[in-house]
This record gives sequence, C-alpha cells and structure tokens, in this order.
Amino acid sequence: MMITIPWLILEETGSPAFAGLVAAISALPGLLISPIGGWLVDHIGRRAVSIGADLLSALAVVAFPVVALTSGLSSTTILIIAVVGAIFDPAGYTARKTLLADVAKASDIELDRLNGIHEGFMGVSWIFGPAVGAGLISTVGAVNSFWVAGGLFIFAALTIAFLRVGNLGKDARDLAEEMGEVSNKSIRIGFQVLWNDRLLRTITISVLIIAAVYLPTETVVLSTYFEDLGEPASLGIVISALAAGSAVGSFGYGWISLRLSRKNLVRTTLIGTAVSIVPMAFLPPLPILIIAGFFLGLSWGPFNPLVSTLIQQRVPADQQGRVFGVQTAVFYAAPPLGMVLAGLSVENYGVRATYIVLAAILSATAILALLTKSLRSEF
Repeated sequence: MMITIPWLILEETGSPAFAGLVAAISALPGLLISPIGGWLVDHIGRRAVSIGADLLSALAVVAFPVVALTSGLSSTTILIIAVVGAIFDPAGYTARKTLLADVAKASDIELDRLNGIHEGFMGVSWIFGPAVGAGLISTVGAVNSFWVAGGLFIFAALTIAFLRVGNLGKDARDLAEEMGEVSNKSIRIGFQVLWNDRLLRTITISVLIIAAVYLPTETVVLSTYFEDLGEPASLGIVISALAAGSAVGSFGYGWISLRLSRKNLVRTTLIGTAVSIVPMAFLPPLPILIIAGFFLGLSWGPFNPLVSTLIQQRVPADQQGRVFGVQTAVFYAAPPLGMVLAGLSVENYGVRATYIVLAAILSATAILALLTKSLRSEF
C-alpha cells in the first residue's frame, strides 16, 4: 500500500507535493486513534478488534477502484479514502500485539521467541511488500492492485477468526471482579502505565527520539543523496540491506534472549546501533553503506520484540491494549516531525552535514539511555 497509494496519486494528479500531503495527513489518524484503538482492544476483545479493523481496512482499500469505476477519482476523494483507511490500521496492529500473549500461552511457545518471529515477519514484509506492489502496478495497474490488497485484508481477518486462543485480558478482568476489585477502564491508564514504569518510560522516550532521527535518514537523507547521484537502484539495495538486517535480528531474538541477559541485550542493541550509523553518516562507497546498513538493522532488530515482551510481562493483561495503543501513537508522532526538520536541514546545509548531525543525535541518545538508572537497575 505504501507503494500503490503514492503511485495512484501521481497517476491521477501528477502532483508530488499532494502525494507528500496525503502521506503526512494519513499519519495523523495513527497518532489520534491509536489510544482509542487500545481502549477498544481491552474492552471489546483482542480478536474482535483485529478482525473488525481488517474488514474495515478491506472496505477502505477497495473503495479506490469502486470510486474509480463509478464517479471517478479526484484529489479530494483520494485524500478522504486514504485518511479513512489509515484510521483502522493502528487498532488492528495493537490488537495483534496483545494477541501474541494469548497465542504464546495456547501454543506453549516462549513469549520472547514468538515476539521475535512476529517482528521478523514484519521485517520480511518490508522487503517483499514494495516489490509485490510494484509488480501489481506493472501488470494489472495501480487501481486494480487495490482489489488484491482488499483480498489480503479479508484473508488476514479470516486467519484471526479461525485462531483458537483465550483472552488473557478478559480473564484478568473476570478474576478482578471475582476478588471484588475494580478494573481501571479509563483510556488514560495507557499513558499512566508507560509514564509510571521507569524502565518502559526510558525505553519509550529513547525509541521516540531514535525513530524521529533514524527514519528521516531513510526517507529524506538517503533518498536525496541517491537521487542526486541518479542511482535509485542503489537506494533500494541499501534500504533492503537495512530491512534484511532487521529481519534477521528479530528472528534471532528468541535465540539471543536465551544467551544474553536483557540488560546486556539492550546495551548491545544501543551500542551496535550507534556504532553502525556513524560510518553511514559519512556516505562512504556503496559496498560499505550496504554492510553498515545491514549491521544497523541487525543491531536494532531484537529491540522491538524485546519491548513487546517487556510490556506483555510488566503490564496487567487487561491494560496491555491501552499501553500498546499509546506506544503506537508515540511512534506515529515522532517521524513526521523529524522528516520535516531533516528536509529543511538538507535544503539549507546539505546531505552530508545533516546525516552527520542525525547520527550524532542518535548516538548520544543511545549513550544517555545506557547511563540512566532505570536501564541499569530495573531488569
């Protein structure tokens, strides 16, 4: 979808600026709706929200070809459909994050290993998804490719519908009621839990800053650098190396977690990330960029499944949806601001200077996080 929607916009409007506007506005629902989606997960149910979000997303994507065949697509209709579709994705993503704990219990798989597998497949999808989108555009066209996307959303909903697992969140609420306790149903609990837990607060703030700094290096800095060189294929190779390293690191998280303490794993991840991005910032020859990019992804790969495991183990089951929802909102908020600032910096100071500053900020954040008391004492 990240390939097909911008391509459709350029086909229909011929405006790169409008494509950027749609991308920016489409990020807003994730920021605003994610906490509500987390609240729904905790109160309606994990499977129900996952299935409902995917079915609604299916309707949103098939709206593109339906409108194209009836009244015709315009700038306004494309923007409205894209924004409406973006409303449902965060809720489905949050629901599946909380479902992992239920799946781990039902399948008797270690939570660390299952989170690693989940994030690993997410990384693989970032490698092959754009290629599938490009292939569909070249064969059936941008508009018709949305039928395939809609079918995949329906397939995902059916998959979860046939999933036979319990609901740890509901079990926790029922147990609390049996014991005469009152379950906190406030949407604010997600914010409160993340802020009051020193370890989760430190990790969330660190990842917020790193995401705000790192993602612009892919979307703005490296894109501008390779566009100036006229080498789009080289950009694709570097991004694929980053994604491949991340997928390998995620898949390996279950194995790594058995051999490294979580404290040392966090240290290794943050140090590896800081060390890997430094040579990239000086824009070396392509082979070095590819190797450094792979190790950057490899270093960061275990971090996302680790954060998921920490939330699943440190947060009561009936509150996990709201915590994941707030965390998703935080991560939606950071990259757009970073991209705007990075774009302005590239225009005024150049690619190399901007990349060096971003790498320095990322490295400093990693080092400061390592020095915090919560990372040294809370594991």
